[in-house]
Amino acid sequence: MNDHRQWAREAIRIIEADFQRSADTHLIPLPLPGFPAVELYFKDESSHPTGSLKHRLARSLFLYALCNGWLRPGAPVIEASSGSTAISEAYFARLLGLPFIAVVPASTSQEKIAQIAFYGGQSHLVQDPTQIYAESERLARESGGHFMDQFTYAERATDWRANNNIAESIFAQMHFEQFPEPSWLISSPGTGGTTATLGRYVRYRQHATRVLCADAERSVFFDCYTSGDRSLRLDCGSRIEGIGRPRVEASFLPQVIDAMVKVPDALSLAAMHYLAQRLGRRVGGSSGTNLIGALAAAQQMRAKGEAGSIVAILCDGGDRYATTYYDQDWLSGQGYQLEGLIEAVTACVERGEALPESVLREGV
Repeated sequence: MNDHRQWAREAIRIIEADFQRSADTHLIPLPLPGFPAVELYFKDESSHPTGSLKHRLARSLFLYALCNGWLRPGAPVIEASSGSTAISEAYFARLLGLPFIAVVPASTSQEKIAQIAFYGGQSHLVQDPTQIYAESERLARESGGHFMDQFTYAERATDWRANNNIAESIFAQMHFEQFPEPSWLISSPGTGGTTATLGRYVRYRQHATRVLCADAERSVFFDCYTSGDRSLRLDCGSRIEGIGRPRVEASFLPQVIDAMVKVPDALSLAAMHYLAQRLGRRVGGSSGTNLIGALAAAQQMRAKGEAGSIVAILCDGGDRYATTYYDQDWLSGQGYQLEGLIEAVTACVERGEALPESVLREGV
């Protein structure tokens, strides 16, 4: 066995040992008084060692790259990210003793940049968020490193059939609930890899469960889903960190999604604040987006006279956004007035009132 093969073998052992030390994430029920026939649960991915859903993805990407022979001892790993994937990849790079460089938009929260540094990574800031891909490729080429490219490889690096992926975990945890087979699974798209995993898994296991993808305001995923046009582009980045993209990523597979909603950013943040109040701790903006997606599904179920369960993803904790989404001065400076929208989310959850008409829906 050559030296590189031996190094990769040991690296895989290290990652697998780390996985065995980590417990699965929690499934948290959130009662919906306005929808008494619907049970809502949040899959709390913030309890991973690096605090977000992206911990699963980073582990899969590293294993995929190692098994493909792409990583080398001492060679840097580069990733384009809005922060959370970079934090998780920095963690795994440190496990393997590899240098790590995160190419992130300059608007990324300081809390995320600090966490990347905590795990030994460097942050390379880019003013134009649409250029993080090209800059990552340049750095990898010039340094002799490897561009991990989560946006291309997320859906293929994750083992969607089993291996404790997020879908398998959800169904195992739902086993003793009143409605063990969820009517809907709700996820917002960053790479598109999670919705691809959920959609493939429910088909593979022959579940009747449907998958709803809740997109951000400044993103092309919803428009791609409704039009079929994968060439769509935006000249700006998403304001909900971690989700929404200015281009249609390779890992986004609309054919395994059953419905989509496009959620205004202000409504996502309002739902985030409401959810934080209900849970007694801060959550990220994408979890607010997913709450709106879950409420859209609950409204449809009620209209059809259906009873059942919904599982949405709680993507990360809110401490990473203390100086942005949870700072009133920052919100005011960005033009966000959330009070009325928080009241609207409350009215929907507590009394079953309709969501604001600004939520665009397709197939829901």
